[in-house]
Amino acid sequence: MRRLSRRKFFGAALTGASAWAFTGCAHAPEGTAPPITQGNTPMKIYMITDLEGAAMVSRFDQTRDEATPESKAQAMKLLTAEVNAAVDGILEAAPVAEVIVWDGHGNGGIDVMEFHPKAKLIARGPIKPPYFLDNTFDAVFFIGQHAMAGTKDAPLAHTYSSKTVEYYKLNGQVVGEFGARAYMAGSFGVPVVFISGDDKAVAEAKTFVPNIFGAVVKQGLGLELALHLSPNAAQELIRKTAAEAIRNMHSVKPITLDPPCEQEIRLKEGMSIEHYLRSGAKKIDARTVVFKSNTICDLHI
Repeated sequence: MRRLSRRKFFGAALTGASAWAFTGCAHAPEGTAPPITQGNTPMKIYMITDLEGAAMVSRFDQTRDEATPESKAQAMKLLTAEVNAAVDGILEAAPVAEVIVWDGHGNGGIDVMEFHPKAKLIARGPIKPPYFLDNTFDAVFFIGQHAMAGTKDAPLAHTYSSKTVEYYKLNGQVVGEFGARAYMAGSFGVPVVFISGDDKAVAEAKTFVPNIFGAVVKQGLGLELALHLSPNAAQELIRKTAAEAIRNMHSVKPITLDPPCEQEIRLKEGMSIEHYLRSGAKKIDARTVVFKSNTICDLHI
């Protein structure tokens, strides 16, 4: 996808470096990285992170607010190392790429002191869709992703809230966080080209984006049980696959949701739908609401 314009992103601090000539996805001589760009501007990559999909993370008490400080801190370090590996892979393939990372884990998943020095972070705070993603980006990466709620043997599987949500549907299709945000990216013409996480999360992603590049860092054995790669092995796999995704991103196309957009949200037994009703949802039953909009970014994604 060739970008025709480049809008400012958080002002000049997040604009790209010097322009390079477009070189497509050709491989450079061995031992060097191709200076891949789009048009005459550096490639711009948006990265969405979550905590549950990192290798060696397979218990909810590693990810939630009530986790012991040591357990949560270790999980954040594991995720941050995987994020850094993905950034390294991107920069290996496209040395002048601009990488913007959004910490998508509800109570924070990035160890800011360990964060990659050549990337930029949208840290936790009040934020709404589309989370500063727009059509100036060339691709989206997902790091540390889990499968949607109800997926058999998927570690830490849930959809947005592990405590309250039974399922989400968009225009009748069951989606998790990956599917909803892949459609969001597609509304800007931006493809999702990479995902890392457990095997069920990667398989789910491929049902939406068949040509996506996936790095499986653990095999799900149950809701809080998995067979993991070592952190070093997981990070190396992520680095190599991220570089491959950049070099071959032309093979991955955006996915789109035809408007009007309808979102059905069903909550777990005992959960209240009142806050959804106050946000303009229509009540279907005591546990189910529907939102309708002409744009996906107005929905709860």
